Amino acid sequence: MNPTLDSLAARAEQLLTRLEAILPHPLAAPDWNAGIAYRYRKRGGSGWLQSVRQVSAIGLADLQEVDGQKAKLVRNTAQFVAGLPANNVLLTGARGTGKSSLIKACLNAYAAQGLRLIEVDKSDLVDLPDLVDLVAERPERYIVYCDDLSFDEGEPGYKALKSILDGSIAQSSDNVLIYATSNRRHLLPEYMKENLSYTHTDDGEVHPGEVVEEKISLSERFGLWISFYPFSQPEYLVIVGQWLRHFGVAEGEIAAARQPSLVWALERGSRSGRVAYQFARDWAGQGVHGDAAVAGPQAEVPPDGLDRV
Repeated sequence: MNPTLDSLAARAEQLLTRLEAILPHPLAAPDWNAGIAYRYRKRGGSGWLQSVRQVSAIGLADLQEVDGQKAKLVRNTAQFVAGLPANNVLLTGARGTGKSSLIKACLNAYAAQGLRLIEVDKSDLVDLPDLVDLVAERPERYIVYCDDLSFDEGEPGYKALKSILDGSIAQSSDNVLIYATSNRRHLLPEYMKENLSYTHTDDGEVHPGEVVEEKISLSERFGLWISFYPFSQPEYLVIVGQWLRHFGVAEGEIAAARQPSLVWALERGSRSGRVAYQFARDWAGQGVHGDAAVAGPQAEVPPDGLDRV
């Protein structure tokens, strides 16, 4: 064979190999027995599902002072797992109050009954129809989970999510729900200038402009809204105690952590569940108990009136 032709054939094969790596590939099914949770990954235009090796072990009992929100999400998830009608869910409100943790706890509670979770970044929501098609014939029930969801103007994932929720001519599969968390109730930013699209008639009636209607249309397509609120000091202390018990701190020693936990929250400017969890990890990790607490930085004498902060 002609050496020149051999060289050209080898170069052409190398070029095709490089092109195959760049061109998008159809979404392939993962090993469905590898775990109960997956992350959607994307590179070079191609996406795949990656099994999560270590799923957060948080349980429903670990989440305190959100009983009303917990009851709503557990009820909806139980209906979904049982094959009954259930809603897509938007969890909104104060940061660090357990929105994401509650979804993970529901996964752990119902995994044995066939519940699975797929985590998708908002930038990858344009591929949501492919994910829905991939799991449509599976016997399990899938929650597509998007954390900290909000959009800027013109982001492509917004239209894709809006269509999947309620609007596409193709109905979403019965074994898929979308659970999203956000610190913002309306998922698009709102600007003062948009109020200029309001019109006032002679009888005083105010008609919202179309721009404003578009802003709230995505949130309205979630069938269930669950709102979370900042914790009071007593609620914060209950959560601190719960996490200290979770990390093995004895009941008698939890009382010694009360004032340091308040100082911790004061320094962080927040009494959220996340702050309580972080304090408990720090306190339990140091092994600061009983009389030994006086040697640690957590034992600073709180300012007068801190109990009323």
